[in-house]
Amino acid sequence: QVQLVESGGGLVQAGGSLRLSCAASGRTFSNYAMGWFRQAPGREREFVATISWSTSSTYYANSVKGRFTISRDDAKNTVYLQMNSLKPSDTAVYYCAARTFYSDKPDAFNYWGQGTQVTVSS
Repeated sequence: QVQLVESGGGLVQAGGSLRLSCAASGRTFSNYAMGWFRQAPGREREFVATISWSTSSTYYANSVKGRFTISRDDAKNTVYLQMNSLKPSDTAVYYCAARTFYSDKPDAFNYWGQGTQVTVSS
């Protein structure tokens, strides 16, 4: 119903910045929210940030507050994750996600992208 494609990952030095993009296609009119998760090797997937499509309300994991910013472009059906002051601990595969049902929980999603690798070197 909704397809998500991430881009913008890469290699960056600690303290640097990257901006991830996630383009949504399909029944995008049904989206309630989009967000980002990440998964490091050998670890479980963890919540990073989410944004409401209608209100632009944002929520962040404590580990990225003050450093990451999630935003959206309605015309492009795209969500972004601006990542500043990157740390080696931010290294992970970052996944875009979308929710097509109502929920007041910021980490509830039912569609996922393929992921994009972010590597932060020291």
